[in-house]
Amino acid sequence: MIKILFVCLGNICRSPMAEFVFKDLVKKHHLENNFYIQSAATSKEEYGNPVHPGTRNKLAQYNISTENKTSIPLTQSDYDKYDYIIAMETRNIINILKIVKNDPLNKISRLLDFTDNPRDIADPWYTHNFDKTYDDIFEGCLGLLEHIKEKYDLN
Repeated sequence: MIKILFVCLGNICRSPMAEFVFKDLVKKHHLENNFYIQSAATSKEEYGNPVHPGTRNKLAQYNISTENKTSIPLTQSDYDKYDYIIAMETRNIINILKIVKNDPLNKISRLLDFTDNPRDIADPWYTHNFDKTYDDIFEGCLGLLEHIKEKYDLN
């Protein structure tokens, strides 16, 4: 079982979008039994809050539900639980490392590091551009899935 944790600041916009887009992709590739996928926040500010309406509405356009998802905090023990800890931006990585302390197994990456154009994903909480966020996250999730399929010889 390949365990993936998507992480952003509040776990209400980008990381849940990535969680549910990736779940949808692995299901469409008939690989859902190979994965455990979750998302978490580096901040406890939004703890217990549901997914942001902008994210919910954008995903609903693709018949992807975020039902029952609420923000949860990243913990130090998550480092040992997951194979991949996927940040949305460089600042998330800085905050992840404050929580997990170090990354000796190189588990921490930005989502768009798995694409031909590595970059940060802008936070739609500030930009209000959930379309751009979705496009970036979808691109990153495709790249991550291809990376994992190749690494683990999944077809």
